[in-house]
Amino acid sequence: MMKETSIVHFYQRMLNISLIILGLVLSFYLVRELYFIVTAALLGNTNVHDILEEVLAFFLYFVFVSMIVKYFKEAYHFPLRYLIYIGITGTIRFIIVNRDDALNNLILSLVILILVICYLLLAPRKNKWGEWKENIE
Repeated sequence: MMKETSIVHFYQRMLNISLIILGLVLSFYLVRELYFIVTAALLGNTNVHDILEEVLAFFLYFVFVSMIVKYFKEAYHFPLRYLIYIGITGTIRFIIVNRDDALNNLILSLVILILVICYLLLAPRKNKWGEWKENIE
């Protein structure tokens, strides 16, 4: 029994260290995207799609970093709703960047609808007395 516990703690430490390193790398890319956005705005880049692509990449990095922070705040647990957020934002980014294929965009829009429905099924609801009830995450 003691050996299993030490193995679990070892892997938990490895996971935590890996997530901290990943968070630092993602933070670097987050700051880099912010630099690109500010530079494009100051230099007067008029291509809105290029700037929007950078802004969406910035928010993807931001979501991943905030998810890592949430993992540590939630006592080593990734809430499912954050994975759904990432799926929705990533799909929206893909639609905006690759806007040429209408049928593909329709299918991806249906994916977003399914993800939103899944999120609504996971969201806490008010019971008849006005108290919030948390669902399984």
